[in-house]
Amino acid sequence: MNLYPIESGNFKLDGGAMFGVVPKTIWNRTNPADENNLIDIAARCLLIENGNRLILIDTGMGNKQSDKFFGYYSLWGNHSLDKSLQEKGFHRDDITDVFMTHLHFDHCGGSVIWNKNKTGYEVGFKNAKFWTNENHWDWATNPNSREKASFLKENILPIEESGQLNFISRAENGFLEKSDLGFGIFFADGHTEKQMIPMINYNGKTICFMADLLPTLGHIPLPYVTGYDTRPLLSMNEKDIFLKKAVENNYYLFLEHDAHNQIITVQNTEKGVRLKEIFTCDEILK
Repeated sequence: MNLYPIESGNFKLDGGAMFGVVPKTIWNRTNPADENNLIDIAARCLLIENGNRLILIDTGMGNKQSDKFFGYYSLWGNHSLDKSLQEKGFHRDDITDVFMTHLHFDHCGGSVIWNKNKTGYEVGFKNAKFWTNENHWDWATNPNSREKASFLKENILPIEESGQLNFISRAENGFLEKSDLGFGIFFADGHTEKQMIPMINYNGKTICFMADLLPTLGHIPLPYVTGYDTRPLLSMNEKDIFLKKAVENNYYLFLEHDAHNQIITVQNTEKGVRLKEIFTCDEILK
């Protein structure tokens, strides 16, 4: 098995929205804001090469929407999904499976692209199966008012129309030991209904793709949950469960949204679970 970080692009989000009730004087230490109160955000995906399967976890924002839309997110840097795949020696058509942690636009937007004439949409990975779970699919296709702006129909419905949509069975206790894709999954409901956190056994380590359960290094303390979470108290409980397990088993936490820190481990302290070490992807995903 080989693992490759895939940088699909960088953007910015409001620091207050990303840290909810936590005061700026605190979160600004780990996630410094610019003059517009925006903090740096990554869309770092993960590619798993395992035998004949090439599995891409999340696909970033994509580039379908208008300049006005992307103007809200202050895109920066030179990363793109296609460029990053090419740098690792792959092409979209090589991907056999696309696993979406959840269907918010910054996690699944690259799954669907314009057709050649820009008259409609088509899936961006023509040879891949697309994976979500039935509970989350129903949640995303019948969105509540809070999340409606994050669940964009053009990112979601073409996947079903393509016939390439597949569902992963949920786990009753939150942890699925092994999915159809060969890795474990933690199901979390605080950020959105049935977000899926992949847990990959790799060279004697467990690599956990943290998605929005732990967006950045600055979100480690339990009360530090985003203003985007639909059930913040549940997010705190789920994060508590997961981080305790991460300490006990020395998990390596792959940070999708931290533009400046890629992989971390955590440890117990007198203040609770806190940062232990920071690693680059090159150091861990050799």
